[in-house]
Amino acid sequence: MKKKISKICAVLLIIALGSMETGWRLFNMMICCKRGARKKERKKWFELSHIRENHPQNGYAEEYNESKEWCFAQKMQDCYIRSTDGLKLHGFYLPAENAKRFVILSHGYRGSRFGTMSFMAKYLHEHQCNLLFMEQRCCGDSEGKYITFGAMEQWDVQQWAIYVSERNKEKLPVYLYGQSMGASAVLMASGHTLPPEVKGLIADCGFHSMEGQMQDMAANWFHLPHIPLLLMEMDWFCSLLAGFHMKDADTTEAMKKNTRPVLFFHGEKDTYVYPHNSFQNYMLCKAPKKLVIVPGARHLCSAYADPALYQNTMMQFFEKYD
Repeated sequence: MKKKISKICAVLLIIALGSMETGWRLFNMMICCKRGARKKERKKWFELSHIRENHPQNGYAEEYNESKEWCFAQKMQDCYIRSTDGLKLHGFYLPAENAKRFVILSHGYRGSRFGTMSFMAKYLHEHQCNLLFMEQRCCGDSEGKYITFGAMEQWDVQQWAIYVSERNKEKLPVYLYGQSMGASAVLMASGHTLPPEVKGLIADCGFHSMEGQMQDMAANWFHLPHIPLLLMEMDWFCSLLAGFHMKDADTTEAMKKNTRPVLFFHGEKDTYVYPHNSFQNYMLCKAPKKLVIVPGARHLCSAYADPALYQNTMMQFFEKYD
């Protein structure tokens, strides 16, 4: 009898350890910062079809590369802030002639300041917008060990808004423009105190919550329809090592509190962050709002798929709330 109990305990222990190992691997893959050689290893392992298919380089490589090269060719000013948890964060400032407004650009998950933001950055600069390119924590020249899916990035957005406001001597309107995770961070930041110059938010393909995004990825990428234990373990590692809970990366409360107008964009064919996320954020939002679903567009491809619709809608938004 004792041997049987011992065997059962051993099996349960192996299962528990295996489950914890899976939770750790998910945390390490999704949350931990990967730079240099380790980043190349992660990219090779994690280069799934959903990522390749949704990237603007798939179908819009010429426009993507041209606008990215344009950004690198500009003479930008280095900017630095200190995050609320002590990290030194980096950004670039690009002034425009006869500027009418400031736009703070918040890039997506493991992105860069001159990646998918470049296409619209070029257009905005040509239309009299001063630009502040954020480099999210753990990306580019910004410090950080962990990507928190908006839990901490929302406070970074707030700090950058304050930074711009303090240097905005002419009191020009300020807009927060985010893509993907950067869009979610912008939406979450709207639940906090922002400078009065911030007139509106633009959220392109933002997710509703980290937990929901993890569930969507598990179900549709890895075909794991129900993973509560795995998410619980991941949340434990997030809390123990990275200092946040998954519930902290959620737009719900911010959308209920926010009073600033919000312009939502989402690609109809997005399989990276599914369109239902923007529908959910739109329904929760109590402020003036508009939702644009771009037919046929994939993740972060709306501006490429229908430039006229995207650009005209954004300019109308500026003109209405400037």
